Amino acid sequence: MAKKESSFLNMLLTLLVVTAVASFALASVYNVTKAPIAQSREAARQNAITQVVPAFDRLETQKFLPMDGKDSLEFNFAYQGDELVGVAVGTYTDEGFSGRIQAMVGFYPDGRIVDVVHLQHAETPGLGDKIDKKKSDWSDQFKEFDPASQSLRVKKDGGDVDAITAATITSRAYCDGIQRAYSTFVEHVKNQEGGAQ
Repeated sequence: MAKKESSFLNMLLTLLVVTAVASFALASVYNVTKAPIAQSREAARQNAITQVVPAFDRLETQKFLPMDGKDSLEFNFAYQGDELVGVAVGTYTDEGFSGRIQAMVGFYPDGRIVDVVHLQHAETPGLGDKIDKKKSDWSDQFKEFDPASQSLRVKKDGGDVDAITAATITSRAYCDGIQRAYSTFVEHVKNQEGGAQ
C-alpha cells in the first residue's frame, strides 16, 4: 500500500473518516443498549416501590414539584382495593459527596416512613455507599421513622439520625432527600382536604 503524501488535505480527510467511523460506532452502541438500560431502570424502580410500601394491587402515579427542588418528584399511590396503603416517592438530593443521590421513600398514609431504598448514587465505595442495603443496614433506621415528631437530620446537627461513620456528608444528603419527599408528601397528600387520598 502506497504511503499517502503528508498534506493538510490528507490529514483533514483522515480525521473526518476517523470521526465519522467513531460517531457511527458510538451511535450504534447507544441504540443497541438504550432499550435494555431503560428496561433495567424500570425494573429497579418497580422493585424499589414494592420494597417501600405495604402489599398493593394497584398503583396510581403523579408528579409534584417540591418547594425546595428544581425537579419533580414521582408519587406512586399504592392501593389495596380502594384503600390507600402507602405512597412511594421517588426523591433526590444534590448534596451527596459525589453528586446526586436518588432514592425511593415509602410512606404510610399518616406520614410515617415504611422504608427507604437508594436508586442511584456515586458515593465513595466503603464509606458513602453504605446507603445501599446490600452493603449495610444503616438505612433500616428509617423504618417506622415519623418525621412529624422526629428530626430528619443527623445527630451531629441536632437531629435523630445516626450518621454513617466517616460519611457524614452522605448521611446529611440522604436525610435531605428524604426530607424533600416528606415535605412534598405533607403539602400534596397529608394536608389535602379529607387527609390522604
